[in-house]
Amino acid sequence: MSEVDAAPSSGVRIIRTKPGGDRSNPTTEYSALLHTVRNLGLLRRRTGFYWMVFSILLVALGGAVTGFILLGDTWYQLLMAGALGIILTQFAFLAHEASHRQVFESGKANDTAGRILANAFVGISYSWWMTKHSRHHANPNVVGKDPDIDNDFIVFQPAEAAKVGRLQAVVTRKQGWFFFPMLMLEGINLHIHGLRTVMGRGKVDKRWVEVSMLVTRLAAYVAVIFYFLPLGMAFAFIGVQLAVFGVYMGASFAPNHKGMPQLPHDSKVDFLRRQVLTSRNIRGDWRMLTFMGGLNYQIEHHLFPNMPRPHLAKAGEIVREYCRDHDILYTETGLVQSYAIVVDYLNKVGLAARDPFDCPMTARFRTH
Repeated sequence: MSEVDAAPSSGVRIIRTKPGGDRSNPTTEYSALLHTVRNLGLLRRRTGFYWMVFSILLVALGGAVTGFILLGDTWYQLLMAGALGIILTQFAFLAHEASHRQVFESGKANDTAGRILANAFVGISYSWWMTKHSRHHANPNVVGKDPDIDNDFIVFQPAEAAKVGRLQAVVTRKQGWFFFPMLMLEGINLHIHGLRTVMGRGKVDKRWVEVSMLVTRLAAYVAVIFYFLPLGMAFAFIGVQLAVFGVYMGASFAPNHKGMPQLPHDSKVDFLRRQVLTSRNIRGDWRMLTFMGGLNYQIEHHLFPNMPRPHLAKAGEIVREYCRDHDILYTETGLVQSYAIVVDYLNKVGLAARDPFDCPMTARFRTH
């Protein structure tokens, strides 16, 4: 049985399962929540909004290109490089939303838009992103299933940190402090992953479309930069653009799950709790929504992946109330606080790595 109540903080009517949550039937819990947001029209597409954002970004891109041409041979070009890094990140947000079917009613139209934005504008393989991101959404923070917590230069699991070699342990033990500086290389990393995917042997949807887009975009971009700027300045321009892009992308995605609970590989947590308990929201108004491309409402995004960005705030009010009534921990912090949590968490994970300066002979006689 379910009942309908008024949610005082949201001013809308929420269909609830029996008080305290029907823990015996978690599917009913999520179905009731989904029914509420659907009835309120929060899953309807807002195509006009996305055309507006796309148009604004095109104007901004045009302004950056115009500024690049007018400035000529001057180190002020690095300001244009930084602006370009920000603009391309915003295009990446649009590609992300298209991949989740948030923009158009047609799946084909969303895929086409996402593929063009990701490959031709941002320079990242849409197919690579779709494969990786779909796995993440299905099992966020689930060990062995979520690719976002797999081992890389940064280690996200204590058990894995304990296995790193002596040389890597030098960095791993203090990896929290290295995390954000290392994001300056994330732009290069994303481009490399995309190229390796489309050039590799694995299955890639519309491989040659993506290859042509990525190669054309990369060649044209590099050719223009090196044609208009002196050699050293050209390298500096590309370096700054990629650094800003990498930091902005990483700083937008990192707060959402890093430092939140990780679930065992064979966990049987239901969909509602798996998405809510492993995700973190970032407080803020429309400015934060714009800055993070809607990723600040990570909980709602994971519960309703195809919900358009303009509806996330209203959905947040409903989900927050619903989780409180069903005793489900709903995590929400400020942006700076979330970064502090990420740094602290990564440093704690890093402590599992052996001390590279520890003498093995001394360790044998150390008392614990």
